[in-house]
Amino acid sequence: MTGPSATCVAKLMRVLCLCCGAALVVVNVVVAQVIGNEAEMDRLQGKAEEAMANEDPEGAAMNMGRAALMAKFLTKTHHEDSSAVRLFQGAETLFRSQEHSYRAMALFGRAGGQLPASSGVCGSLSLAQSSVKQAVSALSHEDNPPGHLAAKAIQLREAATDWVTVIDSMIADYQCR
Repeated sequence: MTGPSATCVAKLMRVLCLCCGAALVVVNVVVAQVIGNEAEMDRLQGKAEEAMANEDPEGAAMNMGRAALMAKFLTKTHHEDSSAVRLFQGAETLFRSQEHSYRAMALFGRAGGQLPASSGVCGSLSLAQSSVKQAVSALSHEDNPPGHLAAKAIQLREAATDWVTVIDSMIADYQCR
C-alpha cells in the first residue's frame, strides 16, 4: 500500500486553500454588508434631521420610516446576539415614534395649523407616545452590546429619553389632552 501521489496531495492542498480563501471573502463581505446597513440606517436618520431643518416633516417621516425598516432588518441579521437584537428593536420603535411625530406635524400643517389639533394629529401623537415608551423600555437595559454597538446603545437611549419630552410637549402644544 502506497500513499497518495505528491501531485494528488498538491492538488488537494490548492483546492483547500482556495476554499478557505473563498470562505474568508464571504465572511468579510457579510461583515462589511452589516456595517454598511448600520451606516445606511445612520444616513437615513441624518436625512430625516436634515428634512426637519428644511421644514419638511413629510420627508422626515418618510426617512425615519425607512430607518425603522433598516433597524428591523438589522434585528434579523443580529439574531444570535440578544443585546444587539434588543438594541435594534429599541431603535426601530424609537424611529417609529419619530416617524409618527413628524407625520403629526405634517398633518397639522396641512390642516391649517388650527388649535386644537384634529383627531388624526392627536392619534399620531398617541402612537408616537406609546412607541417611544416601548423604545425607552427596550433601550433601558444596562447590558450594552459589545464593540462598536455600545456607543450606539448610549446614543439611542439618550435620544429616546429626549423624545419622551418632545412628544409630551407636542401633545400639550397641539392641545391633544
